Amino acid sequence: MPGPATLPGADDAPARPAASGTGGDGRDRARPAPARRDRAARSRRRWGRGALVALLVVLSVPFVFPTWWMATSSLKPMSEILRAVPTPWPQDPSFAAYGEVFRLQPFAQQYWNSLYIAVVVTVGTILVASMAGYAFARIRFPGANALFLLVLVGLLVPSEVTIVPLFRMVNSLGLIDTHWPLVVIPILGAPSVLATFIMRQFFLGLPGELEEAGRMDGLGRWGIFWRIAFPLSRSAISAVAIFTFLKSWNLYLEPIVYLSSKDRFTLPQALTQYVDAYGGPMWNVQLAATTLTVLPVLAVFLVAQKQFVQGLAHTGLK
Repeated sequence: MPGPATLPGADDAPARPAASGTGGDGRDRARPAPARRDRAARSRRRWGRGALVALLVVLSVPFVFPTWWMATSSLKPMSEILRAVPTPWPQDPSFAAYGEVFRLQPFAQQYWNSLYIAVVVTVGTILVASMAGYAFARIRFPGANALFLLVLVGLLVPSEVTIVPLFRMVNSLGLIDTHWPLVVIPILGAPSVLATFIMRQFFLGLPGELEEAGRMDGLGRWGIFWRIAFPLSRSAISAVAIFTFLKSWNLYLEPIVYLSSKDRFTLPQALTQYVDAYGGPMWNVQLAATTLTVLPVLAVFLVAQKQFVQGLAHTGLK
């Protein structure tokens, strides 16, 4: 007796293979699991960061090593500094050289001279450069671009070219062996040109709506600058403050020309005075004084480095 009727091909159809990359348990065998991919990506990122850190450490050696050598050699005696085979760390550390720094010269007074001159020059340059930069950026007047180009020419003039006529002018005013030339000339002269350029570039990027809002509130040109534009330029001011302070702190040629009394010396000039009876440099004392000299600049840069980078970034904006 024939069995029940069946549809043709219902029983004899060949079994289909499982879908490509899919096992019987339903898991994806062809591609790695998401957790496995995440682990591999994190591992690659860790290796990449490790390689970048190692590269930066190697590249920083030429910059860090001179500072390390200066600080450690200030704790060594002269005989150890002049060895044919240098020692990376003093065998018998001593702070005697730091005492000699203050005994041989009025170093505290010289330190104060450099500090207050650098602070006054920095504050004065910020005020003058910010006002000049705002005028060039926001005030339209005939010949503004030509005048600004003439101001930029000051960047191309080396200080050695103008030192003789400046000396004659300072001497005619009776200001030789005073700190006035070290304060007034950098604020009003060529050293403030770069600061003016940075401030102008920053003020060019300020929205014009801010000035319109200030005018609606009854502010004049000075009020808009002092109450709106100047407070907003903190990043550019930080950049100007750092390089102005650094330039004034390291000024060497002008103090040699204008100053002759030891109690009026600035630090770069004072560092050259630590010599023995035969005129040879006292290396451990000089390095100790230099170590004390770099501390304010290092502190200023560490405090304002973020604003310094932001200020330089704004220099290229319009």
